[in-house]
Amino acid sequence: MEFYNVNDGNKFPKIALGTVDLKGAKGVQSIKTALRNGYELIDTSTNYNNEGAVGKAIRELNIPREHIQVSSKLPGANHEYDKAIDAIQESLYRIGIDYFDKYLIHWPLPKRDNYVEAWQALVDAQKFGLIKTIGVSNFLLEHLDRIIEATGVTPATNQIERHPYFNNLDLHQANKDRGILTEAWSPLGRELNDLLENKVLAEIAKKHDKSIAQVIIRWNIQTGILVNVKSGQLEHQIENIDVFDFELTHEEMELINQLDKGKEGLVEGQDPREYEEFD
Repeated sequence: MEFYNVNDGNKFPKIALGTVDLKGAKGVQSIKTALRNGYELIDTSTNYNNEGAVGKAIRELNIPREHIQVSSKLPGANHEYDKAIDAIQESLYRIGIDYFDKYLIHWPLPKRDNYVEAWQALVDAQKFGLIKTIGVSNFLLEHLDRIIEATGVTPATNQIERHPYFNNLDLHQANKDRGILTEAWSPLGRELNDLLENKVLAEIAKKHDKSIAQVIIRWNIQTGILVNVKSGQLEHQIENIDVFDFELTHEEMELINQLDKGKEGLVEGQDPREYEEFD
């Protein structure tokens, strides 16, 4: 596994296991399978309702704490400062760990307008030793600049929607300009099922004797992006991290970038300016 360095001196694997929908006993087994086969960073969230499954998988494998990294996210219901501190502690208790390696604000929810207060809570939670690296998720340029100006602290990462139909390159560049590592969620398109059947991607994959999923993951890595990719199946988990033995050409990277559909490529209902999280 290769790693990215972030602006606070810590480092993270270039590929993380996304855990949306990995719940219950099946979720525990899927997470254990991933951890046995090379994954070192687990991405969860209070909103995924599976922090308990993540913790149980870690305990059952008896993995030394220094050999695994756990990332979770703060839900909108807890953006107020005191609620945020309590929520972070409760998440740690559910998973059964003493600190998060990385912790993010899940959505800015600008209509509620409490995300600056939530960010201050993460800044302080890092000082308290509850979190090693703090970041955000789905933050646009105006949200980033506001929290940086208000607190003087720049997020280490910003996890955003990113796949070939919505490449989000402008926001990635804005992150990069501020020293923020971009993370990708739904890199394989989530509900955009035809992405894994795209003819351009299929041709590129054929040239490298790789799958379309591997090409997409490699495209992200060569753009300097940490990829959060979910799979509960052993075959796909192994395939998704087998991407360090080939390189896409400049021309291939551009062909993939040209698949972008702009806002039409957004997962429905996931515009950060409009998104309203249910409590």
